[in-house]
Amino acid sequence: MRTRTSVLASLVAVCLASTVLVSGKAAAQTIEDAFASAYRNNPRILAQRAKVRATDETVPQALSNWRPSLSFTGETGLSRVDSNIATPSLQHREPKSLSLDLTQPIFRGGRTLAATSQAENQIKAERARLIGIEQTVMFEAATAYLDVFRDMAVLQLNINNEQVLRRQLEATRDRFQVGEITRTDVFQAEARLARATADRIQAESNLEASRAAYQNVVGEPAPAKLVLPKVPEGTPQSKLEAGKIASANNPNVTAADYDARAATDNVDVVWGELLPTVSVVGTASKEYESSTERSIISTLEGTLRVSVPIYQTGSVYSRLRAARQSVGERRSLIDKERRDATQTAARSYENLLAAHARVDQFLAQIRAATVALEGVEREAAVGSRTVLDVLDAEQELLDAKVNHVRAQRDELVNAYELQSALGYLTAANMKLGVERYDPDEHYREVRDKWVGGKSKGGVN
Repeated sequence: MRTRTSVLASLVAVCLASTVLVSGKAAAQTIEDAFASAYRNNPRILAQRAKVRATDETVPQALSNWRPSLSFTGETGLSRVDSNIATPSLQHREPKSLSLDLTQPIFRGGRTLAATSQAENQIKAERARLIGIEQTVMFEAATAYLDVFRDMAVLQLNINNEQVLRRQLEATRDRFQVGEITRTDVFQAEARLARATADRIQAESNLEASRAAYQNVVGEPAPAKLVLPKVPEGTPQSKLEAGKIASANNPNVTAADYDARAATDNVDVVWGELLPTVSVVGTASKEYESSTERSIISTLEGTLRVSVPIYQTGSVYSRLRAARQSVGERRSLIDKERRDATQTAARSYENLLAAHARVDQFLAQIRAATVALEGVEREAAVGSRTVLDVLDAEQELLDAKVNHVRAQRDELVNAYELQSALGYLTAANMKLGVERYDPDEHYREVRDKWVGGKSKGGVN
């Protein structure tokens, strides 16, 4: 009996120290390691980075409307001319022409400026979404890491419980052989051992499922040893403060704000289609054998072209009305994202407080259940308690330990969810030891690029 009690007491100490699975920190993985791997490898982050780079190209596309367009045309052919005017003649010509055309836009109704501003706002919106996806992946990585830690701890508790109950069954059988207890006590011990075995099998299954989820998010197999992290710093002092920070910093709110600005710019882009356009057109051409067999005609021509739209079937006005409605939609979505961020922050804050309190209460339950088990065992040794009483006390202690591990996991998950709602769950804010992605690098590369179909980070 005393041996079993000492085994259970040691399990409690291991659980309370939050190092059920860690013996040799040098080989253990921290949650920061998981964050770093997910930041480097997660395909959702990589895909959004590519999308941001693609959106970068909308700025040079808009700026290209300031630039001239130049085209070259060459023609050649055969011609037979039989004429009886004045002096009859028969000519066989090979007419050729070369033409170089230059068009320089001067005024496009303000569309170039509006399109450039729209593109800039779209880029900022996609960058904000990149931060949002990064935070989502970091939160998923944290959840997967903590799920693996929890399931490894629960499995270890179930394995040890199964071993204790197996020794309990052996001791019960020995006592039955000498007539101290009845056959009923033996069957009760056997039943409890069967339950422990079933729980251990289920815990193994849960752990494998958590490991699969971890590899899906992080991109690497879950290690054998994990370190339970501390609650991240920067928790607001109140739910109201959390809501204010989230409504200001949440990347989804930021993205919605830039989407609304881009929609406003789009109104100006469509409106510009109703205004006059001015451009300069220059042409240099040379024609060979166009009028006679030896004729050469050279032409240099410059034209100022003004185009004033009168009526365009009403389609532009329709798109203008639709663009203005889109502005209203985008502005409403800002309020929606702000409310969602505030709600998530408030929920996570309250859940974090509740989980923290549960951790403390389960810790108190473990202490009380440990003392109670020791008392029941001593009373059972003198015959004042039954085997079932001992089994129930052992089960209550195990349940307390399992609930404590799960509450620890819930506390940390809610803490990281709150960090995500506040906009803090990023590689930059957490100071991860990784080479951080700089979206401005690609933007600077392509913004003023006139030619070339390749850029960094793309499929070349």
